[in-house]
Amino acid sequence: MSRPPVVLVIAGSDSGGGAGIQADIKSTMSCGAHALTVVTAITAQNSLGVQGVWPLPVDAVVAQFRSVMDDIGADAVKVGMLGTPELVACVKQLLTPLQGSTPIVIDPVCASKHGDSLLTDEATASLASDIIPLATVLTPNIPEAGLLLASLGSATVSVVDAGSQSAVADALVTAGAEWALVKGGHALDGLDEPNAAPEHALASDVLSDGSHHQWFTAARSDTIHTHGTGCTLASAIAAGLAHGMDVPHAVSEAKAYITGAIAHGYALGKGIGPVEHAWKWR
Repeated sequence: MSRPPVVLVIAGSDSGGGAGIQADIKSTMSCGAHALTVVTAITAQNSLGVQGVWPLPVDAVVAQFRSVMDDIGADAVKVGMLGTPELVACVKQLLTPLQGSTPIVIDPVCASKHGDSLLTDEATASLASDIIPLATVLTPNIPEAGLLLASLGSATVSVVDAGSQSAVADALVTAGAEWALVKGGHALDGLDEPNAAPEHALASDVLSDGSHHQWFTAARSDTIHTHGTGCTLASAIAAGLAHGMDVPHAVSEAKAYITGAIAHGYALGKGIGPVEHAWKWR
């Protein structure tokens, strides 16, 4: 039997298992790929929030990366939580030789679902200037996109409709990403989405290569159990790219996957539960 495509995941650990590298592994596997992992940080985290964050030493991150890449290699890379400027610089050095030959999906994790900060201001600035240019696909939500553009000194764009959401995506491509997918899930009242049925509350994401825009729209699920959505979507995109899909196809497949995962999210603990990564087999 031939091996599945391989995705290298560089991210932090979520002890609650709903987000972070745990979600990345489950998402990658559910999308038919094998996950290699490089853990960047340990968090004490549950359905109620984040109680502690411990970044790993740079040497430990380098050793994990070299161990799996020198032996196995990867068909795509997904980057999540980096946490500190030192880890941002480390990952930039590790991934620069892969740029142009291996697709790299960057999920710029700045805060947890509960709003707990997972990235220092200095690290946000480093992420914006050093990591965005490595991205085949950058996948920020609306608040993350605003933080990245502010760190780059760009004027703040208030996302109030489809046009302004597209403008933010274009600005991130101008900042160096090959493609930017700006997710609309944080627009609580919905945006003026193209081709959207007005009777539904919608979550619309826009994909830009700087010249063209493609929209991915799905009905919102009436659930609070959405822990891990960003990690899951980005890993699903990376899995699609590892399978050889082009970017719009990979994003389309990942959007369908995360929509189902959110719809099947479940209560776990006393707070926000996770999405269901195995919903296709439930």
